[in-house]
Amino acid sequence: MANDFRSARFWAQEMIQAALYEGAVAVDATMGNGHDTLWLCRQVGESGHVYAFDVQQQAVDNTAAALETAGVRQRAQLFCIGHQHMAQHVDRPADVIMFNLGWLPGAEHGVTTLVETTLQAAEAALTLLKKDGLLTICIYPGHEEGTRELEALMDWAARLEPKRYDALLKTYVNQPNHPPRLLAVRRVK
Repeated sequence: MANDFRSARFWAQEMIQAALYEGAVAVDATMGNGHDTLWLCRQVGESGHVYAFDVQQQAVDNTAAALETAGVRQRAQLFCIGHQHMAQHVDRPADVIMFNLGWLPGAEHGVTTLVETTLQAAEAALTLLKKDGLLTICIYPGHEEGTRELEALMDWAARLEPKRYDALLKTYVNQPNHPPRLLAVRRVK
C-alpha cells in the first residue's frame, strides 16, 4: 500500500540511508540476528566500516554467518559485549549509530536490553557521533523493560542541549498495541 506509514525500523532505515555514503562509519549497537548490521555494511560500501555489538554469542554467530553469506564480512567488526562499552572499541567518529532495543528475535525473551546499560550506551553514542551524525533508537514499550527504557530515554533526550543536538520522536498516537517508537538524535555541533 502506497500510504502505509510503516514501522519504527523502517523510519530509522529511511533516515540512516539519507545520512550514509560510501566510506561511512556506522555502529549497530544491538546486533540481534544481523539484519541491521548487514544492511549497514551494504550502505557504507567497500570502503566503509561497521562496528556491531551484542551480549549474546548466538547473535554474533548469526550475524557473522549472514555477513559471510553476503560477502561483506570484511566490512564489520563484531563484538560480544554490551553496547555500553562501544566507545572503548570504536576507534573513529561515527556517521550513524543505530539501536533496535528489546531481545534477540527467535531467542529467549528473558535476555533483553536494560534501561541502565541502554542509557550508558546512548551517552557513549553521543561521544562517538560526528557533527551532523545521526543516532536512532527503536524502542519497544510492549514489555515491562521496554516501557522503562521508553520513559528513561524520553527523559534523557529531553535534557539534551538544544544547541548541540536535535531530538525527534516518531510514533503512532492511536494504536492500542504499544507500537515501537523511533527516537532520533542529530548532533548539530
